[in-house]
Amino acid sequence: MASRWSVTMNELVRRRAGDPGTAVRVSGRSWTWDEHVRLSAQRAAFLEAERAEGKPFHIGVMLENVPEFSFLLGAAAVSGAVIVGLNPTRQGSELARDVEHTDCTMVITGDAHAAQLREALPDFPADRVWNVDDESWAAALAPHEGAELPDTAPAPDDPFMLILTSGTTGHPKAVICSQGKIASQGGAIVMMQQLTADDVVYCAMPLFHSNAMVTCWSPALSAGSALVLRRRFSASGFLPDVREYGVTYANYVGKPLSYILATPEQPDDADNTLTRVFGNEGGPQDVERFARRFGCSVRDGFGSTEGGLSFTPVPGMPPGALGKASGDIRVLDPETREECPPGRFDASGRLLNADEAVGELVNLDGAGTFEGYWNNAAATADRLREGWYWSGDLAYRDGDGMFFFAGRSGEWVRVGGENFGSAPVARILARHPDVVLASVYGVPDEAAGDQAMAALVLREGAEFDPAEFAAWQEAQPDLSPTWRPRYVRVADELPHTQTNKVLVRVLSRQAWYSGGGQAGAVWWRPGKDGAYEPFGDAEVKALETRFAEHGRAHVLDLLERPTA
Repeated sequence: MASRWSVTMNELVRRRAGDPGTAVRVSGRSWTWDEHVRLSAQRAAFLEAERAEGKPFHIGVMLENVPEFSFLLGAAAVSGAVIVGLNPTRQGSELARDVEHTDCTMVITGDAHAAQLREALPDFPADRVWNVDDESWAAALAPHEGAELPDTAPAPDDPFMLILTSGTTGHPKAVICSQGKIASQGGAIVMMQQLTADDVVYCAMPLFHSNAMVTCWSPALSAGSALVLRRRFSASGFLPDVREYGVTYANYVGKPLSYILATPEQPDDADNTLTRVFGNEGGPQDVERFARRFGCSVRDGFGSTEGGLSFTPVPGMPPGALGKASGDIRVLDPETREECPPGRFDASGRLLNADEAVGELVNLDGAGTFEGYWNNAAATADRLREGWYWSGDLAYRDGDGMFFFAGRSGEWVRVGGENFGSAPVARILARHPDVVLASVYGVPDEAAGDQAMAALVLREGAEFDPAEFAAWQEAQPDLSPTWRPRYVRVADELPHTQTNKVLVRVLSRQAWYSGGGQAGAVWWRPGKDGAYEPFGDAEVKALETRFAEHGRAHVLDLLERPTA
């Protein structure tokens, strides 16, 4: 059976052999693509020599965005090894679970995470853990210097990476990403963004994640562009990096646009080389403001590690729209399997029938680019129920067939019998001039269902004004009274994954329990109207009493309550 993919990562790497163009740049150093290929060949020979016989050729990599990560990706491409991207925000037993679940037979890390791995993996063979910052790494590679590219020819459907989902709502699953999938999707970005060998591509999103691989590393390899690696994303370092390296293209996922926009604005911000930015899950207001402030085009798309869904942006589409569906993609009620009716909107654009219009995005054509989960047949089958691809994403559509993202299926909030997705509420709250980042989620109601809670990060120097924030919400024409959060947490930073996705499950479990102070202050509105008031220990105890009075004290056991 012919593969759906026409190119492999193996082929893309081999095409760069002999290429004198710049491949990777970091502070003070650079490598050509030809050098990159030769260094990848050396590491491929090392991995083959250390391969565990009779076990999966799975190499766990826990590194920041350092050149060694790029060389190892090239090595996996040409050797048939599979890179397992390990998330540095995972700790202890959770990290150990990721390594065990993905059948890693070797783990490669650096000084930044070596102690973290030792603590999490006390029983993992010490001679199977390598530190690229230790002299033993160079010594192990030395015998393989000058190695030829291996004779292997991985097939398009052979796994290239196992990419762990962010785990924002549960245990991460390892998404199988084949040689052909990553190469073909990267090639599509090259075409979309018209990347060439003259471009300088900026990679600050973590390389263990699909966003960096599909929208940055693979496109740079395919086009022969120069790749600038930033160890970790820095909002304040973004524009200086763009100017220092002459960056022309950058990618993002999640909230980086918000963080960069929160830096002090300067009159010469648009004086830079950046021309194109591409990513997903950026707020519509952030996309517009970023493009205007930095003088570039910003295109926000839709995507997940699994794939399975595709949308095509069209000219003149409403702000926040995903575009037109590519294929037979519908919004279905997950219980009835019936298609949800289109959204109805008032003059201000407010969705009037969210309770019936919001449903799960489902691809009736099948799996799309989804290639399954490693070692998790049940989760794979759940995605492909009835031969359809169930995305786990919430959405609604308008009468013109435009789709709008409404959150993840784990992000339903049910208040007073009304179901609504949290993402539209968060987008509205993020419009507040003092709000840098907003996340909305459900917390238990003392009687039944949920109450909406918001976690906010404010711009530097701003203080939460409880009366003003309440009045501002009432003035928003597209914010239903039911959607207005009863509880608000104001924090300096929200728990997030390495890819800047807010860990909603952590916030939900914390609910209103807080250490106090501006860094973690919780406010609430006792009634439906009026200003927010501090939610301190006395209010918490009174609320716990009401839970008990309603026979729902057991619900509090699901929360992270402070110990006495």
